[in-house]
Amino acid sequence: MRCATICLLLIAGFAIAQAPGIDPERRQAILDYSLNLKRANQLITAMTAMNKHVMSLPDFQDRMKKSITMTASEQVAQIDKDPKATAIVKENGLTAREYIIGVPALRMALLSAQGLPTGPRVVASPANIAFAKANLAELKPKMDAADGMRPGR
Repeated sequence: MRCATICLLLIAGFAIAQAPGIDPERRQAILDYSLNLKRANQLITAMTAMNKHVMSLPDFQDRMKKSITMTASEQVAQIDKDPKATAIVKENGLTAREYIIGVPALRMALLSAQGLPTGPRVVASPANIAFAKANLAELKPKMDAADGMRPGR
């Protein structure tokens, strides 16, 4: 399971590094997404369950590679077609779109709060960066755990 999580993160990280930037529609949606502590915790809990679900699928590596090139609308449709994924977002008080936009909004705000500059691959609103800085000590360990990372690794 841990190896699968690391592979998942490596695939996603490689794709982000190769990508010229975020498409303008997704970029604006991420900038417009407003984070708060309740929403951040909902996203992290959903992300934990979604990671477990996706990694349990026999074609999870192909899905991850494909999802990197999908638009937000295509990713929402993918969640909507998967009853388990739909249940995960609903159980956490989210819509598929909130999940698809919210997780990267939270991740990039946390990265920015840790000093990673925003740019073509990392976008975050000033309000979300301020939120992430104010809640970094609480949210970063939760996000790391959701990613399958343990402290000190």
